[in-house]
Amino acid sequence: MSKAFASKADMTAKKTTFERLSEHGWAYTAEGDPNSGVIIGDDGVMVVDATATPVMAQDLIANIRKVTDKPIKYVVLSHYHAVRVLGASAYKAEQIIASKPTYELIVERGKEDWQSEYERFPRLFQNADSVPGLTWPTMVFEKNMTVHMGKLEVNLMQIGPGHTRGDTIAWLPSEGTLFSGDLVEYNAGIYTGDAQLEEWPDTLDKLRALKPTSLVPGRGPALKNAADSIKAIDFTQNFVRQLLACAKEGVAAGKDLKQVYADTRARLDPVYGSFPIYEHCMPFDVSRAYDEASGIKNPRIWTAERDMEMWNSIA
Repeated sequence: MSKAFASKADMTAKKTTFERLSEHGWAYTAEGDPNSGVIIGDDGVMVVDATATPVMAQDLIANIRKVTDKPIKYVVLSHYHAVRVLGASAYKAEQIIASKPTYELIVERGKEDWQSEYERFPRLFQNADSVPGLTWPTMVFEKNMTVHMGKLEVNLMQIGPGHTRGDTIAWLPSEGTLFSGDLVEYNAGIYTGDAQLEEWPDTLDKLRALKPTSLVPGRGPALKNAADSIKAIDFTQNFVRQLLACAKEGVAAGKDLKQVYADTRARLDPVYGSFPIYEHCMPFDVSRAYDEASGIKNPRIWTAERDMEMWNSIA
């Protein structure tokens, strides 16, 4: 192949930022790498997305300890992807919380996803040998769950499929602060390799209806006001719609994956091509869009072997 598979060659470290967005909400962002959210309640701390390894989680824990000594009681998994969940053991939390579909996806494909993600993008898994195994939720909910952290109410909601079929958001209704997980990705490449593309825009409409005044996306900068929060939702929604439209047009015309990939890149590169990890995401994005446009509703499991087959097919 003329270039390294996926992001194997991307070894440049990203600067992390820990900043306060509201009275109880904080954002841990990393220049297009995976973000985490932190909620500091009256009696403890909730972390939304755990980082990829226990060693990597130590930096987030150190930032939390700069502002509070309250115990980390909860880790919320916004979805099942390895880069979000495998660091959970570092927090020694009382509960690891996930939606029922996320639990089911861990059972169905967690092991395969771990191997696939690690081989695609090794920089995101620093000290991978510190991972003790798959992260299993200790508390599973369906649709909605409210956690009371003293007087602070945190709503955990699975409002619809999108980035995966199990996406969970954390919402602080008293402050208008939204932790979206990868349902929203902003000023970064948007990964859709395991997505429900047809439903995702409708799910984003539900996020918009919450009228967030600050937002921690799965990737990209934290949004500190209502206008920017809506702009980030729009950014993701527009990309998803265009991606699926390109695939539908190609499939209807009888084109193969390689042709659809080239056509999609020609249309989307001018708008999105400069953003971090766009190059990494697009082969997986177009492959999933091509599948969905071809009638494959449930995303096929990515394995290290399938990754390479896909990569070679579009080269």
